[in-house]
Amino acid sequence: MGTVHHDLAEPTFEPMIQIDMEIKAFVSAWKHCDYVSTYMARMISQNRSDSVRHSNLFSSAFNELLEVAFRTRHADGELACRVSRHGATDRIELTFPCVPEERQFYEQAVSLVAGSEVRERYLNSVSGDLAPSREVVLLELAIDYNATLRVEEADGDAIKLVVDLPLEGLQN
Repeated sequence: MGTVHHDLAEPTFEPMIQIDMEIKAFVSAWKHCDYVSTYMARMISQNRSDSVRHSNLFSSAFNELLEVAFRTRHADGELACRVSRHGATDRIELTFPCVPEERQFYEQAVSLVAGSEVRERYLNSVSGDLAPSREVVLLELAIDYNATLRVEEADGDAIKLVVDLPLEGLQN
């Protein structure tokens, strides 16, 4: 008797916009996170049912993600921000240089975000007196924006975070 394999094909995400910049230029000023997220949000939100709401939600989520990359300890390389779309879901692919310890952290943090205790982990992390960590930001994306996250391979000393944001369907 043969084994049946169910191959769930990944939907096709159509590229919309991409911004690349040297990581040194990006981390030279905190305001770059806001500039990039606001620009990208305005560019991709124009054909949504409520473009202002979509732009605000996308900008907030993307800014949080950029702040994660801003904290990289790797001084050389490129930051690449690509946004694609499939239906109600926008996909952010954020590639940035990182040291091996950071890569291990992101792989572990993303696996925890996908876990069943994600809401409890998030509530425990925000109830503390500590400043928001990179893990809290990833948990917040999953809880507040219904995002799915994963880590993909990238060339050299870089990591690619892939975040799917179904913002068009969010109720709040």
